[in-house]
Amino acid sequence: MRKSILLLSSSLLICLFSCKEEGLSNPQIVIENTSGTNRSFETVSVDLDNFKIEDSDQTIVIRDLDSKEELISQVVDKDGDNRMDILLFQPKMPPLSKRTFEVIFKEKIKVPDTIPACYSRFVPERTDDYAWENNRVAFRTYGPVAQKMKEDGVKGGTLSSGIDAWLKRVDYPIINKWYHKELNTEGSYHKDDGEGLDNFHVGVSRGVGGIAKKVDSTYYYSKNFTTWKTITTGPIRTSFVLTYENWDANGNMISEEKKISLDYGSNLSKFEITIKGTDTISAGLTLHDKDGEIAVNDQNGWVSYWEPHDDSELGTAIVVPDYKMTGYDHYITDKKDESNLFANIKVTEITALYYAGFGWKKSNQFKSQKEWNGYLNMFAERLKNPLKVTVQQ
Repeated sequence: MRKSILLLSSSLLICLFSCKEEGLSNPQIVIENTSGTNRSFETVSVDLDNFKIEDSDQTIVIRDLDSKEELISQVVDKDGDNRMDILLFQPKMPPLSKRTFEVIFKEKIKVPDTIPACYSRFVPERTDDYAWENNRVAFRTYGPVAQKMKEDGVKGGTLSSGIDAWLKRVDYPIINKWYHKELNTEGSYHKDDGEGLDNFHVGVSRGVGGIAKKVDSTYYYSKNFTTWKTITTGPIRTSFVLTYENWDANGNMISEEKKISLDYGSNLSKFEITIKGTDTISAGLTLHDKDGEIAVNDQNGWVSYWEPHDDSELGTAIVVPDYKMTGYDHYITDKKDESNLFANIKVTEITALYYAGFGWKKSNQFKSQKEWNGYLNMFAERLKNPLKVTVQQ
């Protein structure tokens, strides 16, 4: 399933490249893994300015120089100027290894449209959610119509800037299928028919990675997002931007914009928060019934919560790179949905960066809290020691 979906998605890439003249060598990308561990499902990003742009009627292919194996790749217009900016692919790198990949150009082949493995979209048919997923996890959050419905007392409204977790246990896309089931059939995405379900309660909590600002002993946070913009979907990455109305943290006016991305093979979404009005922020994990176990690793910059969840167990986590996690707060209150485990994050040049996500035991991805926390350590170590990338013309 993975191979067929990704190959179809990759062939849809619209790239701005020219064919190499016969007899000339292709550009090469050298990847080096200096760590003693296997590296896979780790995205390499290469600036497309490294390559000469001459023709728009070509597609780019990444090929292993030795084996001639072609890898799945994706190009992304990350700044919205209708020009592709970066090339993404995921090489498999054994410990202490170096591999060379050719950048070659082929004629585009038109194939039927298909939903990519890394997918996100605005969902107007279910009020105004924004939902995103990859082959392992899925999420959603809520827009202004849902907020107004809640404020006006209309049934079905939601007032929250928290992040909802959709517990999938299949590797193919489910967002469109689940919304269709909920809205157009007698079934419901709250019932597991073999693919997973939405049984994760958010309310006004931070869910899995929503932000807050603590002043004295109280946490303050934004309401629902007000605007959205999809940046990309594809076989390697989906990303989008959400903006929020300015919000008041006990007299401090704060502006918030989230750029969220999710890569193939990852259980954690990347959150790049542009925030003004504070030099620290907190990202939270809801504690639900407060019957789970927390774990904290200051050195690797993560907090984790492992809890019983209906007939299974669930781990959630926040990972903060570059030693920007300044502490944590196991915040317990009697107020409904307001108990959260917070990672405190330093804001640098109006930006806070972190990763947030989950692992569901019933998906067979993680069997225990120990395995989940081990994954977080591996994830954090890879952020500290990224693959080395060199482009050779």
